[in-house]
Amino acid sequence: MFGLGTGELLVILVIVVMLFGAKRIPEIMQGLGKGIRTFKKAMDEDQPASVPPAPPQVEPGTKAKEEKAEPK
Repeated sequence: MFGLGTGELLVILVIVVMLFGAKRIPEIMQGLGKGIRTFKKAMDEDQPASVPPAPPQVEPGTKAKEEKAEPK
């Protein structure tokens, strides 16, 4: 769809080097890699080990228990 050729990638690389400098690029890439690893780790830890049971369903035609407060 949006294929980038060698010329376009070279122009992007030159612009990035001009903006950040050649010494900062490895630091930026290292930080980006750490961020991606942290994100993946958080996503893996966030997944539940098993699916929790579904709440009980009220059958059609029956009323659910309602708690009524008695007036004093």
